[in-house]
Amino acid sequence: MSLSHGGWRACSTDPHLASYNSLGDRRTSESQPAVTPVFSAPTLPPRAGLDSHFKLNIEPNHTTLAGHAFEHDIIMASKYGFLGSIDANTGTPELGWDTDQFLMEPKKAALIMLAVIEQGGLGSGVLNFDAKVRRESTDVEDMFIAHAAGMDTFARGLRAAAKIAQEGTLAAWLKQRYSSYDSGIGAKIEGGRTDFKELESWVVANGDAKPRSGQQEKFEQLLNAYV
Repeated sequence: MSLSHGGWRACSTDPHLASYNSLGDRRTSESQPAVTPVFSAPTLPPRAGLDSHFKLNIEPNHTTLAGHAFEHDIIMASKYGFLGSIDANTGTPELGWDTDQFLMEPKKAALIMLAVIEQGGLGSGVLNFDAKVRRESTDVEDMFIAHAAGMDTFARGLRAAAKIAQEGTLAAWLKQRYSSYDSGIGAKIEGGRTDFKELESWVVANGDAKPRSGQQEKFEQLLNAYV
């Protein structure tokens, strides 16, 4: 079964369920694309008791249409345990439309493949080239080049992601950056075991938190070194 809506599609892991699209195609009209934040999607199968039967197919082109970073919905679906397959495409953000272009950016491919590696693969899912050449690419060889280059991009991304995962530097930096949530009041916040009254008392007793650099450029340069 396939429940499709906006930037995600819930695909059944049960081969006995018939294919069905209950929420319509990706567009609500010719003038307005339908986009849905992926973090709302994982609540649907559990509410219906179908969380062991469904995974999500994520299309990054739709992710950017929803105003998110390219890799956002893939990572979110993976963290929820619902990433099942990926439409391996991208778009031109300036157009604001679903252009289904071949991905040619290794850094973005690396972020996608890192999420796949960290969850142990896609199982029965796939990287689906839901993509087409651009309108001005009119030669037959353009189709060959686009498919070959698209596969090469994901291959480069996979090699970079494997090295990132193997060396563990990025993971260690991220763990340190958010270490304040591993214990004390931070752990209670993350676990949903506190409230505003307790937080107010904590601030009164401990004072304001000391600002600490997010080191954004340092993280970005580390990623650049792998690609």
